Amino acid sequence: MEIFLIKLLQFMLAISILVLLHEGGHFFFSKLFGVRVEKFYLFFDPYFHLFEFKPKHSDTTYGIGWLPLGGYCKIAGMIDESFDTEQMKKPAEPWEFRSKPAWQRLLIMVGGVLVNFVLALFLYAMCLFVWGDDYVKPKDMPLGMKFSTEAKALGFHDRDILVGTDLGEFKKFGPDMFRDMARAKQAYVIRGGKEVTVNMPGDLDLLEMFKSVPPFMAQFIESRVDSVAPGSLAQRMGMRHGDMIVAFNGRKISSHNDFLYEVGRISDVLAFAKTHADSVKALTVNLTLVRGTGGRQCTVNTSGVLHTSDKAEENMKFGFYPALPNDKVTHVDYSFLESFPAGVKYGWNVLAGYVGDMKYIFSAEGAKSLGGFGAIGSMFPDQWNWHKFWLMTAFLSIILAFMNILPIPALDGGHVLFLLYEMITRRKPSENFMIRAEYIGIGVLLLLMVVANLNDVLRWLHIM
Repeated sequence: MEIFLIKLLQFMLAISILVLLHEGGHFFFSKLFGVRVEKFYLFFDPYFHLFEFKPKHSDTTYGIGWLPLGGYCKIAGMIDESFDTEQMKKPAEPWEFRSKPAWQRLLIMVGGVLVNFVLALFLYAMCLFVWGDDYVKPKDMPLGMKFSTEAKALGFHDRDILVGTDLGEFKKFGPDMFRDMARAKQAYVIRGGKEVTVNMPGDLDLLEMFKSVPPFMAQFIESRVDSVAPGSLAQRMGMRHGDMIVAFNGRKISSHNDFLYEVGRISDVLAFAKTHADSVKALTVNLTLVRGTGGRQCTVNTSGVLHTSDKAEENMKFGFYPALPNDKVTHVDYSFLESFPAGVKYGWNVLAGYVGDMKYIFSAEGAKSLGGFGAIGSMFPDQWNWHKFWLMTAFLSIILAFMNILPIPALDGGHVLFLLYEMITRRKPSENFMIRAEYIGIGVLLLLMVVANLNDVLRWLHIM
């Protein structure tokens, strides 16, 4: 429960900051061009609000709604999600949005996206300035990688040390490395102390590489036990520091990656267990260990040491920590001035990667990969960490900027599209057309929100 609350607080704080500054971008340009802002709200307020006030001599009511799905800046004389059609029936006033030149209306509409994008770059720059950048180059991972069956069919071997591809050297293990591997014609690895070239097809399915179980590639971690948590299942089974797991229910284990895969198989079985007896049967695990320097083998199992009062999923948390490889960490410090170009480059790479991956959303597997508020909240760390919090907030800011500029009615990008049409053709879309487009856009957004959050629920129920 404590972890859930920590993640929830981080999520709510990040979203509040991003929404306030996004709507603040619209507010700033509206005031700059003399357009009246009637309402400025954090969160939505259907039927009632939590807080509201209107300063003296101000045209704007400020408030906090109860529905934390975003926020809004109600601009006078504009067709938006409020559908205030009565105002639009009256003659246009000089302080209304519709009375202003198209270029001013365009800046008002892109103001939120502009603020979110600049904010992300600024946060990345400040994170680099304050904490620097720590990463491990794939070629500095002495144990190399653990590869899936599909990767091995291409010519990779477990413990190959990745160096790069014909597209360039790998800087760090992460999404960019997967993207390069998907597009590469050749990959270069260190095998047995020598550089080896692996020929690649150049068109691997990136989504499949991420989602496959086991993954296409992951850092190789030995199946050696480093430490055992007091009172854990591992301790009750008799596992000790230095034990090497070599078999899981009779299946050969060559790495901790294999161990996690086998645990995942049991979790899948538990998800469909119909009776308590089925769960107990699935949870009966025999581990073959190599103990001590002499290589003596022994077998430990879960029989008689499971806490039947625990949830089945809790029993799969063995409670031991594997011996992690001694990777060489590269640390780079940035001065205040150096951090800004580095932050811009970092943010641009994040945006480019995110935009490039958007094409996968239009596939069946891509639709399943969509995540809602639960998926976003789970990306925050279990413990409060300001460095990770600001990096995550910067990432969400870039996503919010990109999603809002998409040419979908009801989003900023939809309004921008119609404004560009007006500036090119010198013709304004009719108000009836704008209202219908707004309804369609909101319908599309609600559908996407339902699908994304339904995916969260199905994943939580182990149905997907």
